[in-house]
Amino acid sequence: MARRSRRRKKGQSGLIAGAVGLGMLCIAILAGFAWMWSRSGRDQIDASTNCPLNGPTSLTAVLIDATDPISATTMADLKNEFRKAIGRVEPGGYVRIYTLNSDPGDLTVMFDGCNPGDGATVDSWTNNPARRQRKWENAFGDPLNKLPDQIPNADSASQSPIMAGIQKIKLSLFDSSLAKQGSAKRLVVASDMIEHTSLYSQYRSGLDYQKYLNSAADRTYGTSLDGADVTILYIDRAKKPFQSLDHAEFWTQWVQNHHGEFEKLVGLEGLN
Repeated sequence: MARRSRRRKKGQSGLIAGAVGLGMLCIAILAGFAWMWSRSGRDQIDASTNCPLNGPTSLTAVLIDATDPISATTMADLKNEFRKAIGRVEPGGYVRIYTLNSDPGDLTVMFDGCNPGDGATVDSWTNNPARRQRKWENAFGDPLNKLPDQIPNADSASQSPIMAGIQKIKLSLFDSSLAKQGSAKRLVVASDMIEHTSLYSQYRSGLDYQKYLNSAADRTYGTSLDGADVTILYIDRAKKPFQSLDHAEFWTQWVQNHHGEFEKLVGLEGLN
């Protein structure tokens, strides 16, 4: 009887050990599925916009002033700075590139879409890095690499409505459904920054800020930049009735008075 009892105990112990092992295996499998599920949505993007499913992580607008010609030297430097600005856009960040035209608020969109991230930015367990690399090249990398060569460089226009252009960007992009609460907003303006419209002209009024405030332009084109970081790629012109440093101070004050964050002014090489 004792020998049979020992065999029964050994058999029961084996069953218990097997059940415990099977349970641990099930737990490991479930944990693996949970881990895969938790990671599966991280790199997913909207096929129509290439943005994350829950919206862009940031908004970057680049405004290129096409109302006056740009020298070959300055254009070469502008292309370099443009590529640097775009290179700072993180995966999931949205980019829209505009050119400024002579009619106030009339902008031409040259590019818009999100940076989907290249193959190195996705998880190989839940995505296909080679496929993502092709998407990045076709939808973001290649178009933006070629875009600087498409910047218009025509004769001088009748007006340079820079303030109206910035207002249009704020209303159509920074205040749009693409903007998420707390997400970064960046504005890069490539221009000689000489505001010139029928309502206010720095050729006529100079850089007296009070004259600007007394003009109809302040009421017509004034807008809240709402914490957007502003960078100016400054195109220097030989024929302007003021010094570049004073001009930079005017625009620093203008950005800050409109609740933006003046990040920096980069003087582009060459004289125009």
